[in-house]
Amino acid sequence: MEITHQELDALNTVVTIELAQEDFADKVAEVLKDYRKNANIPGFRKGHVPMGMIKKQYETPVKAEEVNKLLKENLEKYLKEKEFQILGNPLPKMQEDIDWKAASLKFEFELGISPVFEIDLKSRKKVTQYKIEADKKMINEQLQSIQKQYGKLIAQIEVEEGFEITAHFQSEALGIDNTATFEFDSLKGKKNKAALKGQVVGASLALESKGLFESTATAQRLLGISNEQAEALKGALEITLKEVNQRELATLDQELFDKLYEPGTITSEAELKAKIKEGIEKQFEQQSDQKLLNDMTEFLVDNTKFDLPAEFLTRWIQTSGEKELTADEAKEEYKRSEKGIRYQLIEGKLVEDNELQVQFDELKDFAREMIGLQMAQYGQMPPEEKEMEGIILRILSNQEESRRLQDQLMSQKMLAFYKNSGPIKEKAIAFDAFIKEAYGQA
Repeated sequence: MEITHQELDALNTVVTIELAQEDFADKVAEVLKDYRKNANIPGFRKGHVPMGMIKKQYETPVKAEEVNKLLKENLEKYLKEKEFQILGNPLPKMQEDIDWKAASLKFEFELGISPVFEIDLKSRKKVTQYKIEADKKMINEQLQSIQKQYGKLIAQIEVEEGFEITAHFQSEALGIDNTATFEFDSLKGKKNKAALKGQVVGASLALESKGLFESTATAQRLLGISNEQAEALKGALEITLKEVNQRELATLDQELFDKLYEPGTITSEAELKAKIKEGIEKQFEQQSDQKLLNDMTEFLVDNTKFDLPAEFLTRWIQTSGEKELTADEAKEEYKRSEKGIRYQLIEGKLVEDNELQVQFDELKDFAREMIGLQMAQYGQMPPEEKEMEGIILRILSNQEESRRLQDQLMSQKMLAFYKNSGPIKEKAIAFDAFIKEAYGQA
């Protein structure tokens, strides 16, 4: 056996493997002997079929199988020895006819080579890291929501603005039969509000369902219907009032503060508002971080220039899936995939150059943290260490789940790296302005 390679250019290489008959003859003979022992051919006792007949029927496919095994094993070994950094998998050059009786057989494999490039993290161009700030309106709305949650409900006889109403909604034609509670202010339109105002508990009235509530989501929730039904609402809806309540807001005093936080940690309305502001902005961090990851991806792809073995990758894409693509389909798929391929190479280089690889102990700690958070959501305490260790190992033994956790942890590590070492500029911004500036939405 002889293996050589030829560099066509910096991104394309051909590996040639030449096999002699003696490289696989013994193995082929061994397999054919086993076939002869077990062959059931009419007119011959089992194990006594002439070898010539066995060879005539099976020698060529057996040779093909054994040659493929040899090629796979030795190609992988050669690539590892030569330390080729390849993209995709080797592509065999197709041969029309192979003379399996020839003294030597030659096979060629095309390789797409990973490009060599540098990443500039000291660029004058900067990526914006948004620090989303909570405004007074958000803080006051959250404060009022807390006061409502901890306030008192006072039963009333008739509907007034600001009251909460529990009602039964019914329409046979629209397939609605649901009881729900809503705030008077969630009604849309002066006409609807005027019709409901002054109605007493037990009263029934019919209102047009289309445009009854301020949003499709509200209509969906209160009427117990799908989003599609809510968007297509049209027709009369019978509303029967079950309860009318006025909610008395909780007083902003020490008793409330101690219900919300560790007793004594909050002692004034100003401190409570500061705590609410901190909580809201903490929730915004995830959006800001995701935006930064997306923007850094775009920045690095746009500003890190290198060539790819495009023709090779297109042909590899054409044949690597469950279903072989046409040439045109493969070209389109490559266009869609190119940016992702480029970023994978860039991220891989950043990980290697800066030793950001995910270590097993890190993955275990991350899994432990995720399990603890999930259990806390259901009000459960984390298990004892021995039980926790068993849960972690079970999760990490699941390849799909382990890969998902690795991806999440790697995203965290890349985010931290970008914040510390990337070309970043910080910008404080209100949430509405962030949505408009970052996503072009008003």
